[in-house]
Amino acid sequence: MVFQEALFESVPIRVGVVDGESEAQRHVRPLLEADADVRVTAVHATGGAAVEALRREPVDILFLDAALADMDGFQVLHEAGSGCAQAVVFMDTREEHALRAFEAGALDYLLKPLVPQRFVQVLGRAKEHVRRERIQQLVLQLAGLVKASPEPSRAPRYLDRLAIREVGRVTLLSVDDVDWMAAEDNYVQVHVGGRGHLLRQPLRELEARLDPERFVRIHRSTLVNLQRVQELRPLLHGEYQVILRDRTTLKLSRGYRERLGLLMAQG
Repeated sequence: MVFQEALFESVPIRVGVVDGESEAQRHVRPLLEADADVRVTAVHATGGAAVEALRREPVDILFLDAALADMDGFQVLHEAGSGCAQAVVFMDTREEHALRAFEAGALDYLLKPLVPQRFVQVLGRAKEHVRRERIQQLVLQLAGLVKASPEPSRAPRYLDRLAIREVGRVTLLSVDDVDWMAAEDNYVQVHVGGRGHLLRQPLRELEARLDPERFVRIHRSTLVNLQRVQELRPLLHGEYQVILRDRTTLKLSRGYRERLGLLMAQG
């Protein structure tokens, strides 16, 4: 199934900014307004104002100061609710909140003073994330798996399609057809029938949205479709070779052996 990419890129991406520093706001807003895909819907200097606005009108991307005068950025997210933004980018003058930000589901973490090139790069990643989410949501709706307007509190379903962005189009791959996946920096190489497809998404993020009874990690950079595993061959130091049905050979690291063995025993 193929969707024309222009259908998704024509819909503006709503961006909100919450930053208590007027100087930072002056730097951020021109960078956002220079992007034709973006519509700045809200700029707030306090957490209280941001919470009220986000509850009323969620955004697609939220650039959020980690340390505001009236509350920190994490409290803003908590009080505004999980559906207030599809992608959150924290900003701060120090690195000390970075770990907590990523644990809270942040897409990225920007240090102040902001570097324009780095900001634009992160904005690009956030836009990709939003478009990918829109496509996946549409796929689920078309498949009849969710209502047109699902409740934010409902538990997410596992993906049954992967959206592969190519030149001028988006191709949808069924997860049933996937043999294995390998991490390549912040991308994933999806292997289907001997062909590789580049997915613009980190492996860790993708793994969280796949059925863990079907896809299992066998190495820090490799996920395999359990239905494709044909044979395990012992190697040295507790490692194994994983032989797939198409004779592809992968390595099972010792730390992931127990999980794979348990799932195969259940199957």
